Amino acid sequence: MNRTLIFGLAAIGLVVAGVVAGIWLGGHRSPPVAPVVANATDKKPLFYIDPMYPLQRFDKPGKSPFMDMMLQPVFSDDGGDTGSVTISPRVVQNLGIRTALVTSGSINKKVQVVGAVAFDERAVVMVQARVSGTIEKLFVRAPLDAVAKGQPLAEILAPEWSAAQEEYLALKNSPQANTALRQAARQRLNVLGMPEATLAAIDADGKTRPRITLTAPVSGVIGELSVREGMTVMPGTPLFRINGLQSVWINADVPETQVAWLKLGSAVEASVLAFPGEVFTGRVTALLPEVNAATRTLKARIEIANPKGRLAPGMFATINVNASPTQQVLLVPSEAVIQTGRRSVVLVSNAGRDGKPQFTPVDVEIGTEAGEMTEIRRGLTAGQSVVLSGQFLIDSEASLKATGTRMTDGAPGQAAATVVTHKGEGKVEAIGKDDMTLSHGAIPTLKMGAMTMAYKLPKSGVPAEVKVGSTVSFELVQSPQGELALARIQLGAGVGK
Repeated sequence: MNRTLIFGLAAIGLVVAGVVAGIWLGGHRSPPVAPVVANATDKKPLFYIDPMYPLQRFDKPGKSPFMDMMLQPVFSDDGGDTGSVTISPRVVQNLGIRTALVTSGSINKKVQVVGAVAFDERAVVMVQARVSGTIEKLFVRAPLDAVAKGQPLAEILAPEWSAAQEEYLALKNSPQANTALRQAARQRLNVLGMPEATLAAIDADGKTRPRITLTAPVSGVIGELSVREGMTVMPGTPLFRINGLQSVWINADVPETQVAWLKLGSAVEASVLAFPGEVFTGRVTALLPEVNAATRTLKARIEIANPKGRLAPGMFATINVNASPTQQVLLVPSEAVIQTGRRSVVLVSNAGRDGKPQFTPVDVEIGTEAGEMTEIRRGLTAGQSVVLSGQFLIDSEASLKATGTRMTDGAPGQAAATVVTHKGEGKVEAIGKDDMTLSHGAIPTLKMGAMTMAYKLPKSGVPAEVKVGSTVSFELVQSPQGELALARIQLGAGVGK
């Protein structure tokens, strides 16, 4: 009786143990896939991804719409900052990358432009006829002839002048004429344009002078000659235009980006090729309110003293204007700024977590550019390192990074031959024309849980001994686009071991 009871209890114990073992084995073969939950102390994830389709990003955690698995969080220290690219020091050296620090300083707003010398239009004098007459003699016969103040220009025969002189002499010599009448007659001669020297000669000898000589009121050159000998002129007829040369203008083309640096009255230094090493000083007298649509420049009118008449209209001149320096601003070398038309970009260089150089493109707002330095108004801070040369080579290397051909620390040519594989074991559920469906356990290197999924067949095809229901070991490779494919499959376990 006791022996029978003992055997019965042992049998019941074996059945219970078998049930428990079966439950444990079932749970061990197909472990539930739990979502990855960050600790409260962890940083906030940048986004979530399905490891099978890493190019697709999700804003919230949850179950993948592609696979029977939970989405994985990606943090800033997991390579989530896809705007950065990490390059090995060897490649950086081969590319000849140069960097410089963002500094704080002031910009000396020096404007250096070119212009052309022109006549000072404010120093132009017109000589006209005030009475009707005939040009009997010209002393100046060609435009641009130089004249001095008081130099004879033309001799005019004017009968109206003779009548006015006779009247003046008659009143002057008449005892009945009073002082007021004599002054009125003399004033009439002044109105008719008779020079004071001629009036003094008439008073001295009492003789009329029907021919009056016109003289130059200022020194300069004949800008326009409108008469010839023998011509009859009427009152108001322009005879000569004299351009003074005591001062000249330089019309300079200033880029519209530098117009704000100029102010009326700013001191200017000019130099011309005709007199190397000599500096002419002047000032800005006007900024013409019109921008050339083709050259995007604005005319600045600069007045230069020219007492010796050495500056001639038409000469090219180089203008230097020293504007007031700016306050303290952030500065980078101008070659560090890449301007795409719509935005300005700077590549910032820093060390990654593994010590390798990391380059990140940063949008910046630029300001004044002078002396090969550019002002940065927004986007950078002092002390950051920016790339000066090789920006486009870095961009090229970043494009090649996905193929794993050059961004590794291996020797040249070695990276192209290195292929990262991910190992797993599972059961063949189906074999199609181009793919194979496997039920497999977790693959840690892919952060992938246990699942059933179809994979593209390897180029070598399916081994003859592998059938539906076979237990196999396999290796997976992942494309740059995130697609997984079988690289190798073998019946049983031990692939790659």
